[in-house]
Amino acid sequence: MLRLRSLPVFSAVAAVAIAGAVIAVHRASAQEPIKVSVTDVIVPVSVTDDKGRFVTNLTKDDFHIFDEGREQKITYFSHDQSLPIVIGFLLDQSNGMKIQWARYQEATIDLMLNLLPVEKRFAGYLITYGNQAELVVNTSSDAEKMVEKVRKMRPGGGSALFDAIYMACTSRRTIQGEPYEPRRVIIVIGDGHDTASKKTLQEVIEVAQRNLVTIYAISTVAFGFHQESEDDLTLLTESTGGKVETPLTEHIYKDVSGYLSNPSDDGNYALTVGTGGYTAEITSAIFRSVANLSGEITTQYVMRYTPDVAEKGANRQFRKIKVTVPSLPTVTIRARNGYYPFAAPQ
Repeated sequence: MLRLRSLPVFSAVAAVAIAGAVIAVHRASAQEPIKVSVTDVIVPVSVTDDKGRFVTNLTKDDFHIFDEGREQKITYFSHDQSLPIVIGFLLDQSNGMKIQWARYQEATIDLMLNLLPVEKRFAGYLITYGNQAELVVNTSSDAEKMVEKVRKMRPGGGSALFDAIYMACTSRRTIQGEPYEPRRVIIVIGDGHDTASKKTLQEVIEVAQRNLVTIYAISTVAFGFHQESEDDLTLLTESTGGKVETPLTEHIYKDVSGYLSNPSDDGNYALTVGTGGYTAEITSAIFRSVANLSGEITTQYVMRYTPDVAEKGANRQFRKIKVTVPSLPTVTIRARNGYYPFAAPQ
């Protein structure tokens, strides 16, 4: 019987990105869409046990991949934590970020420094979005360039989240080898609210899927302040194989029993706003989410297959994929639910 060897992580996610045969080369200035025409499909996957810990001892033979219900032959398999990656950091600069800005500012910097060690195979870029999206730092292996910009930021204004995602997928410098090595990831740090974009939610989901991007998010929505825009973050991440971390709604009260049974003048909260305990819990929760995403992105199985499907007719549409581990029926497998075989018309 196969034994599970798990890494203790706070949560687990799975992500799937799709790969293309037309690879854009490194350019000094790229303000044109990243073009992709799929011949191979690249599938990063996370597998977790019933306690949410990553299962790390699986082999290629443990996995089965299905494309539109038809099992595919896995032609490439890796579980190397040092695989190249390009990460886009999309940072909300709207009015909603002001309350906890200092903490999210430090969390963003921590993510950048952890995910982008000083090595050429790791690269990142920074896009901010307030009333409009702005490419603040183009693709680079130097995380300090982004850190310097983040330290000087002061949020205020509207929120053009969808335009920021579209910009990340179409208008930044690419690295030779994308999307195979390095693969593509976006991390959104914001509440999911959009008040200023020209693009729609469905448009950016499709462009992310077509451009081989996996979206993750750290939600900045506080406990008791739920809004419909949270569903947008969930849809963006799940449609592309990522996940939303919710430090201010999930982690703070996760282990607190009966917080509503503690009445007080300033509300029924177990953790009183303004106290040292409250501040410590806020900070701790945010950095747990940072650790979750760092672990997820760097601890994945990466597989490829060449779809044995025709390239005409209905097969030009979105194709559903499914990943299974038959020998471990109780594990949780998270992966994107499909891909587009062809890039969007230009």
